[in-house]
Amino acid sequence: MSWKLAVTAPRLAVEAALARQEMDADWDPDLVVTGFEVDPKEPEIWQLDAYCPGKPSQRQRNAVKALFDDPAPQIRAEELPDADWVSESQKGMDPIRAGRFFVHTPDHPAHAEKGVRSFCIPAAQAFGTGQHATTAGCLVMLDAMKRRGVVVRNLADIGTGTGLLAFAAMHLWPRARATASDIDPVCLPAVCDNAELNGVPLGTGRGELAMVIAEGMDDGLIQQRAPYDLLIANILAGPLIDLSPSFAAAMAPRSHIVLSGLLTTQEAAVRRAYRKVGFRLQARLTNGDWSILWLRQRYLF
Repeated sequence: MSWKLAVTAPRLAVEAALARQEMDADWDPDLVVTGFEVDPKEPEIWQLDAYCPGKPSQRQRNAVKALFDDPAPQIRAEELPDADWVSESQKGMDPIRAGRFFVHTPDHPAHAEKGVRSFCIPAAQAFGTGQHATTAGCLVMLDAMKRRGVVVRNLADIGTGTGLLAFAAMHLWPRARATASDIDPVCLPAVCDNAELNGVPLGTGRGELAMVIAEGMDDGLIQQRAPYDLLIANILAGPLIDLSPSFAAAMAPRSHIVLSGLLTTQEAAVRRAYRKVGFRLQARLTNGDWSILWLRQRYLF
């Protein structure tokens, strides 16, 4: 029998918990986490569910509790009938449309409209199914950049999760070299599986995706393939600030950076950090309480 740990909390608390889980390199791969609105009549009340294939241990309970600020909300343990527990986590995950992209789980069909690129992303351990406001916002921003004439020949997606944002960028700039990385080892098989599912070629040539497990820019392949003219980082505000010097050092002249994973209240601090390393705001959008930033290098070399 499978189980789930359920937490009902304000929307912001659940969204922050999902973001924290994404960044936890030691997260238990047996815990599949999802968040959703409980009742459309009360959009500020959400639920976080953590599915596990057996009775949850105290360690697993503590891990879910640690996703929330003190005082942590009550955690409920529920035994589930025999079922595919990953499929259970996908229930209620409706497809999303973001720019020219349509993101769906295997339970839903692809979009039939001409000019719309569908991606099938199963809900699993890796973050970035498109359901989170930051991921969807990045898809919209990338689409807007393409429409405004941005040319990309070499791109990197740092903190890629499922690989979705890298896949989207490769669709927009199909001849670009593409590199994706994540700190979480579970993302390597997830990205490879998702690439195969969506017809995205893996490799190191143009139009192919090279995937590595690395912390930030600390990887030989990431450094060797620099300089980048597009870098995408949908992580958290703290790491975005800390990584700003190493991101900037890996960028080509007149390059672009897309940042997300930051709350609107954190935007000023993130923009300040990137101004110090030579990047200025080109455009921004908000999705709920989250900011998505398009920054461009201000220096001309």
